[in-house]
Order: sequence, then C-alpha cells, then structure tokens
Amino acid sequence: MKLWDKDIQTDKLIEQFTVGKDRELDLLLARYDVLGSIAHIIMLESIGLLSASERLALHRELVNIHASVVQEEFQIQDGVEDVHSQVELLLTRKLGETGKKIHAARSRNDQVLLDIKLFIREELHRITEGVTGLFKILIDKSDQYRHLLIPGYSHLQVAMPSSFGLWFGSYAESLAEDMQIMLAAYRIADQNPLGSAAGYGSSFPINRQMTTDLLGFETMHYNVINAQMSRGKTERITSYALSTLAGTLSKMAGDICLFNCQNFGFLSLPDKFTTGSSIMPHKKNPDVFELIRAKCNKIQALPNEIDHIWINLNSGYFRDMQVIKESFLPVFVEIRNCIGMLSYAVAGIVPTADILSDSKYQYVFSVEAVNKLVQQGIPFREAYKQVSRQISEGSFQPDRSVNHTHEGSIGNLCNNEITQKMESTLKLFRFENKDKAYHNLLMFEK
Repeated sequence: MKLWDKDIQTDKLIEQFTVGKDRELDLLLARYDVLGSIAHIIMLESIGLLSASERLALHRELVNIHASVVQEEFQIQDGVEDVHSQVELLLTRKLGETGKKIHAARSRNDQVLLDIKLFIREELHRITEGVTGLFKILIDKSDQYRHLLIPGYSHLQVAMPSSFGLWFGSYAESLAEDMQIMLAAYRIADQNPLGSAAGYGSSFPINRQMTTDLLGFETMHYNVINAQMSRGKTERITSYALSTLAGTLSKMAGDICLFNCQNFGFLSLPDKFTTGSSIMPHKKNPDVFELIRAKCNKIQALPNEIDHIWINLNSGYFRDMQVIKESFLPVFVEIRNCIGMLSYAVAGIVPTADILSDSKYQYVFSVEAVNKLVQQGIPFREAYKQVSRQISEGSFQPDRSVNHTHEGSIGNLCNNEITQKMESTLKLFRFENKDKAYHNLLMFEK
C-alpha cells in the first residue's frame, strides 16, 4: 500500500531503492504518527470534515494501534511503504471508507515532519533524565573527594595542584552547560509543523492552533514553507546539541583511561569493569571507557554528515531527507547507552590517595611558592625569578599545603551553584506539557 498510489506499477528495483530502510526506521516513529493522527482527526471533526461518530470510531482504533505500538506488537507489513500507510491500512480494514478520510488536509511531508518533532521531544526528555543521573553522581563524587589532591596538567606537563573534587565537578558543570544547548534544540523541535501539508498549506479551513495545543507544543511553525524547511534543520540543530554532550562524555572517558594507566595511577577500576589480554596476564584494560570515547566521537561527526546532505538544498521537500533518518534516528539509543554506561562505571571509580607526596610532583607547587612570596610583598616578577632559580639549582623545597578560596577553586567548589545552574535549565524544558497532552489524546471516551 502506498498513500500516493495511482494504479501505476512501480519498478521493483526502483521501489526497493527508494523505500530504503523506512519500514525499519518508521517503527521508531509509529507511536508519534498515531498521536499526531489523533490530534488531526479531532481537528477535522471541529471543521466538519468528520462527523462525531466517525471521529469517535477513528479515535478508538487509533488508541488501539497506539497500544499495539507500546506493546511492541505493531509491524509494517510487506508491501506497505511506511508507517503512515500502515496506520491508514489498519484503519481502513476496521472502518472501511471512514479510515480513508484520515489523510484529508495532510501530506506525508507534514506527517513525517510531525513524527520526527514528537520523536525528538521524547528522546531529548530521556537524555535529560540520563544526564541528570550522571550529573548527580559527579556532584556527589566531587563533594566526597573535595580534599583529595591530584596534579593538574598543561601541555601534558605537571602544572598546578588540582583535586578530584575539582575534576569531578568540572564535568558536572560541563553537563549543565550541555543542557543549555539541548534546551535550544528542544525549543526548535517544540514547534508544530502539522498543517503545512506538502509545504504550501491547505485549502481546507484547518485549525493549526488546535493541533498545536492538542499535541502540547509550545508554539507552531507559522509559515508553511518554513515548516517544511525545518525538516533537516531540526535534525541538524539537535545533532549539534547531541554532539556537544558527546564531547563532554568523550573527554571524561579519555581522562579516565589516562588516569587509570600505570604511569599516572590516579584512580583504579574494579576488576569487573575491565577486560584482559589474550597473552598478557597482568592486563586490566578500561575497554568500556575506550568504547564510550569512540562512540561519542562518532556521534560528534553526525552534524557534519547532516550538513552535507541538507545544507545546499533549495526550499521545498526533497527525498534526500530520507537519508538523514538512517543516521539520525538511531543516534539517541547510542548516546543514551553511553550516558548510562558512564554513570554506572564512574560510580565504581576508586581515586588514589596521597598522590602528590611523590617527589616527581614537587614542582606542581611552584606557583604556590611564587604566590606566597608575592603575599609577603615581593613583586610577582621577582618572586617568579626566585622560585625559578631554586628549581634550576635543585634547591626548591615545596610547601605542599594548598589554600584556594575563590569561587570555583579547590577550596570553594561551588557545587551548590552548579547544581542550581542545572536545575534552572531543566525546569525550562516543560516536559509536562507534552506528557499531559499525550495522556489527554489517549482518553478518547472524553
């Protein structure tokens, strides 16, 4: 079944090539296609294109289809082109001619646009829940190890004192910043394209504000051409947000790999978190963190891939957009798995105590020595030269005490402020709007 069928037989090779992976990928969109159809038929009834009894019958069957999707029983049959066609086929089998009325005032273009928007909203909700969990682990670890010093590095050279509290907290705040970028992506997705049809609107007197409200959107894409052009652009912006988050996860995983190696020895991993070597019995490899790093680096390439498909297209719809789905839709599972695994593994990290007592780290305190001389009234440049001479002569004896008090330093981590930064951003997503809207749509008796 094809929604565009005109009783013309399509070449089988052409059909296989053009359908691509749509049947497989559209299963990810099925729930949202049904929810969008429920909102659409309520609107169609309001403008007289469906009778109350027709709307009720369609509504009931759509709720049943939604249940089959949730229970993972929904399938797109052989010979059916996509999820939109499958839903309409099921309705037509049950309701006859009434089932065929559901496509009035819609195009597959705005249907898939809507499905992707709803899919993105839900997936970003899941990601923020995962990030919130990881954030809490990092803040707790930061508080727990706030006084455990480690060397800080610049150019991979020993630089200045740091701490595990500072290190864990740095990634917590980075996640809070990542959520600000994610919020921008969510707001782009939180706009209703339904009613743009094939990109030029409809001669039916549709009520786009009604479907906007029914689906819990913050607003709509008002201009119908712009609504159509949001296909690709929305995925591109969302991929940048995912890439930013993936960058934080990758960098942290890389740090853990470095800190865990014998040359550093800043932390250890439980044996059950590591893998071995086929010939070296002593090996304990941090494979989980290496894979997180690689998977997140791959995710960071996604915006570039979408750019190369989308960026030079004219206004209006092109089938090129189908190719974006193949990389874009599965990426959410990939990044959620990375977040979950990093959360699980980081919780098991055991930092090493008394790291800076090793003589190879004595110069990490050189800046502390300079600053103490400055506090005694010696000009900074002269103090710098004095300590430099001591290091050159081999007479430098570090004072290993550290007293940093300013905001965001070793002695004043500002974890409460960082937590507030995260919480204030999370409140702005207003996920409850979509959740309440979906609940209401599925209560067809009312």
